[in-house]
Parts: sequence; C-alpha cells; structure tokens
Amino acid sequence: MPVETHEIFTGLGLGVAAAVFAVETHRRGRHDPRLWYLVAGALTGGAVFARIGTWLQHLRLGDNAGLAQQWLYGNRSILSGLLGAYAGVLVAKRLCGYTEHSGDLFAPAVAAGMAVGRIGCLLTELPGTPTGGRWGITLTAEAAARIPGARVGVPLHPSFAYEIVFHLLALGALVLLRDRVTRPDALFTGYLAGYAIFRFGVEFVRGNQVVADGLTRPQWFLLCCAPLLAWRIWKLNGRVKVR
Repeated sequence: MPVETHEIFTGLGLGVAAAVFAVETHRRGRHDPRLWYLVAGALTGGAVFARIGTWLQHLRLGDNAGLAQQWLYGNRSILSGLLGAYAGVLVAKRLCGYTEHSGDLFAPAVAAGMAVGRIGCLLTELPGTPTGGRWGITLTAEAAARIPGARVGVPLHPSFAYEIVFHLLALGALVLLRDRVTRPDALFTGYLAGYAIFRFGVEFVRGNQVVADGLTRPQWFLLCCAPLLAWRIWKLNGRVKVR
C-alpha cells in the first residue's frame, strides 16, 4: 500500500486512543481538565522520543545521523515513543500539579490505539521473516520493490498481525480488570510488561536487522529498559489486589 496509508492509520490510532481515553474519564467520573494536559504531554513526549529514539544506530557516535537529519528523515520507534509518552505524562503532572494515578485511563486507550495504528504498519512495512505456514504474506514484485530487504514469492510471518491480536487481547483483559484491580497504576504497568515480553519474542520473526548476539535493536532497547520496568513492578508488589 502507499506510504500515506501508514500515516492515515497512525492518525486513526491516535483518534481512537483519544476517544477511549475520553470514554474512560467519563465512565469513572474524572472530569478534571488537567487530564488533557497529561494527554498533551503524552503526545509530545511520544512524538519526540519516537523520532529521536532511533538516533543511536551505531556505537561510534560519528557514524550516526545528525539530530536535524534524524528528526527530518529518521525512522520512528513505537518502543521509544511509549517511553517518551510515559515521561511526557510525568512531566505534565509536575507542571500542572496533578497527583492522582492515571494509568487506568491510559492503558485501554493505548492498547486500542496501537491495535489500529499497527494496521498501517501491516499494510506498508516488511511483514516479517520467512515462514512455512499457510498464514504467511507473499509479496508481489511491485510490493517488494517498495520495501527495503523484502523478498518476492516467499511467505512471510505477518508479525504486525500478531501484534494487532496481542493489543486486542490486552484491551479485552484491561476492560475486564479495570474495575477489579485495586491500584489503577497497575493496569498500565501490567500492560507495558506484557507488551515488552511479547515484543521481545515477536522480534525473532519481525525481520529487523540483527546487530549483536542474535538480537535486534528493539530487543536491546527492551533489555536496557527491563531494570526500570522490573523496579516499577517491585514497587507494586504486594500492593495490588484483584477483587
């Protein structure tokens, strides 16, 4: 599909996420207008980190693109975008003085938005590595010509379809648990932990470049972030109950 398809579904994903967030705030009776400052912080942090987060491609700093070139032409990463969105919410809370937990509002919104946004990736990016399964995606010569490294006539893992299914299942679980988990911030932490584990595994059939020890850059990024996520889970240990 044309590259613009990716941007269209990214926009749709953001719209769906905003709609789900609004529904959740209304359903929970949380009408504090400062919540929308948190949304602005998430969007700003996510946009900046998604683009800049892929800057460090090589250990030798001089081999990487300049920051201006990276911003204009660099790849985007959903993983660094999520980290930036999380940081953006924390900064926005400090600036506007909002002290309540907001993970229960963001978790289903992010899951729904990711499910929609990844449709654009499925239609425009390299599907994955070769697979012998019938469910594989076989690219035509015309389609493969638009995607660097793509192979023609070989069934490929639909890795983005796997991810869409994950986010839909996660959304269902979050809806079921949203009124049963006693700590609202635990919902978002659990979602991030589940996605990190899933993403690390699906990378093996994603088709991204292997850079060291059989792992891709997203996998190394996840390993670097693992201590922070583990610390967050440890902080919640023993404080979360499911009614």
